[in-house]
Amino acid sequence: MERYDLVEAAQRAGTSTDELRRYVELGVIKPGADERFSSGDVRRVGMARSLIGAGVELTGLGEAMRSGQISLDFLDQPSFERFSANSGVTFGQLAERSGVPVALLMLVREAAGSPAPGPDDQVRDEELPYAEFIEAQVKAGFRPAAIERLLRVQGDSLRRMAETESAWWASEVIAPAMEGGQRTDEIMGADFAYRMSVLNERALIGMYHLHETQAWSATIIEGLEMQLAAAGLHSRLDHPPAICFLDITGYTRLTQERGDAAAAELAERLGRLVQRTSVKYGGRPVKWLGDGVMFFFPKPGPGAVAALEMAAGIVAAGLPPAHVGLHAGPVIFQEGDYYGQTVNVASRIAEYARPGEVLVSQEVVDASDGAEVVFRDIGPVELKGVSGAMHLHAAVRPG
Repeated sequence: MERYDLVEAAQRAGTSTDELRRYVELGVIKPGADERFSSGDVRRVGMARSLIGAGVELTGLGEAMRSGQISLDFLDQPSFERFSANSGVTFGQLAERSGVPVALLMLVREAAGSPAPGPDDQVRDEELPYAEFIEAQVKAGFRPAAIERLLRVQGDSLRRMAETESAWWASEVIAPAMEGGQRTDEIMGADFAYRMSVLNERALIGMYHLHETQAWSATIIEGLEMQLAAAGLHSRLDHPPAICFLDITGYTRLTQERGDAAAAELAERLGRLVQRTSVKYGGRPVKWLGDGVMFFFPKPGPGAVAALEMAAGIVAAGLPPAHVGLHAGPVIFQEGDYYGQTVNVASRIAEYARPGEVLVSQEVVDASDGAEVVFRDIGPVELKGVSGAMHLHAAVRPG
């Protein structure tokens, strides 16, 4: 374990030497016989400052720690080594050293959910690997806009994962343990906490690699198909992707009537149903939108089949019937979402559809050869916010 003198410890904790001495006086941290501080002491200062920010009096915290009512010794555990300390290098210094624009480096702090830093603020230990990743991208000629998009999406996705993990730990470990008479510091200092932390991190990386395999494979296949087509060895069918909107009539009202717990259970059931069905047909949910879900399908035909299966599954699950709309055409992918006129039209088609009905555009029909679905012509329809009449069809199961 690293040891620091007073000045180094204050720098690592992002505080002054006077404030650090105050923590020592109150018993929040205790230097060793050599008057040096451990990395655990640095983390204790950070935790104490967070408690103070939450309204806990420093003197009261010190008294509770001296009397043994509260202990922050669990912060010495290996699982808390990821609680980042200051590196001693400022964003400005790192930008000068690496040749990366300082504004781009400072976005790492924002993506991690903290207030925007200044050039003279110190980079945290856990920010250094991402700064190195950005440096490699800049030197390879990556566009700053593309670097920023990836940074923001990774930051937002990992924030949601970390928050969900924290809530999972609170409900499944801390709450039951405290009901059984254990203290929070005892729970967090247990070997079980460290073991679960290690397993969770390994599982997280494994899950990422599974998703990475699918996403990279699709990109590689597309590139190889283009090469084979250019060599005259493969006939490549270019079909536009499809965007699907599935809305459940009165879903919000239903969840309000049943209460929060029932609404959460209902959302979970619906989420499993649409996730499994869309993935089964090569698509995926993009985002939840109040009473419904938006999907992306690389191929319109399987998308129409998936829509029919999801609509039937929703009714079988005892939910109000869904009205669904699909449209095929070019889309713009940005930060994990899809944009463009195709998205807007698909949304309007879903609005026009009646409960229990799956409506598709002519573009979906034209690109759905071989799909196990029948299309019944509805004819030209005027849709809200769409210029000109759209030729729509109702998708139904064969037979």
